[in-house]
Amino acid sequence: MNREKAWVHIRDSFWFLPTIYSILAIICVSLVTMVDLWIIPKVQENIPAILLMNTSAAQTLYGSLITSILTMTTISFSTIMVVLTTYSTQFSPRTLQDFMKSRITQHVLGVFSFGFIFVIINLLLMGSEQSKELISPFVTVIVSIVCLAFFILFVHHSSRFVQVNNLIGTIRSSTSKVIKRTYEAMEYYTFSDWNEQVIKESKKKRKKIIYARESGYVQTVRIPALIEWASKKDILIEADFFVGSYIQKGMPVFYCWSDTRDEAGLEGCHDYLLIGNERTDLQDIEFSLQKLVEIAVKAISPALNDPHTAVNCINRIGSLLAELGSVYKPNRYYADGDQELRFIMEPMAYEEYLYKSFYQIRIYGSKDISVMNGVLEALYKVAAVNDYSIKEGVWRFGVYMMKAVHTEQLDELDFKHFKHHAEKLADSCNETISFQR
Repeated sequence: MNREKAWVHIRDSFWFLPTIYSILAIICVSLVTMVDLWIIPKVQENIPAILLMNTSAAQTLYGSLITSILTMTTISFSTIMVVLTTYSTQFSPRTLQDFMKSRITQHVLGVFSFGFIFVIINLLLMGSEQSKELISPFVTVIVSIVCLAFFILFVHHSSRFVQVNNLIGTIRSSTSKVIKRTYEAMEYYTFSDWNEQVIKESKKKRKKIIYARESGYVQTVRIPALIEWASKKDILIEADFFVGSYIQKGMPVFYCWSDTRDEAGLEGCHDYLLIGNERTDLQDIEFSLQKLVEIAVKAISPALNDPHTAVNCINRIGSLLAELGSVYKPNRYYADGDQELRFIMEPMAYEEYLYKSFYQIRIYGSKDISVMNGVLEALYKVAAVNDYSIKEGVWRFGVYMMKAVHTEQLDELDFKHFKHHAEKLADSCNETISFQR
């Protein structure tokens, strides 16, 4: 299990794809060199002359191509630093992950690594016979053209990624995928209620507390594998954290109830819990929403004063909350294939998602009527497409947001628009509201 955790770290690291491309470059150099040494001398007369080049000309070509690929790589890294600086100062430090983990970014640097290693090893392996005909220079030219194409792709990708509207759309799309993974693609039995008597009987067994081995953020819990492991051990496990919570080393993370006396074996729970130095969007819906919240809060700050970007973020947050409401289930109990309770984990309430999405916007944007109208409009759309259980929580939160606006200080026209949005929200939640000025 520890190998699987290590694989997740390696796969998501920035150097993983460039390393794969570098290994492929070495393999390709070996294949091309074998062709030059063993095949070309035998079929040289049947190959068009344009595909072959003597060693002297190839050395000159390789020197130029190495310089060109290094130049493109340097510009690409400089572009990355510019984008990262822009993200940190204007958007949110949390959004750096989105650009650095972008597969386009990693594939581009991987292709550059492939091209540089391919060219320099070919140059290193080139023989001293100046008149020898080789096909590797022609292949190298093709590789260089591919590098140039990826360089153009990267410039286009960077210029689009640094645009705030495109960034917001990207975060919205990735968060939507997180929601689907969390609630729609479950491979186990989940329940919001369970027979309390059965739970009490299960908890009469020997109790074992599993303590955290390291400090950090809970990035993911491999629930299906954990349930399968608990079923084999015939134990009941209860988690004492949320995904995204910060865990302090030595604090309880799991409680296990079993008849086994092999308490050391229960430490295997750690293999299904991934803790890291930073939050990720693997299973953490709140963290994904937080990125949009931070962009919105920074946009309405006096330093930027860009309420339209804030409203754009609010619209996307509302869209995600509406999508979350349509699939949200307060599942707390997880059973195995035999319908035996194996895992208990407290879910985050839907109202908590509402609060974490808008409470900071309420603090910093309460004096901007366009921002508050945007929040009410987003809440209206969330309520309009969901059932009563969601509407009820949305209305309570809507009242909380409306209290932040001092209606008696609003101009008549501002008050008219604010009242209109508030009444729309009330109607969608089957509630009534009245204002006094």
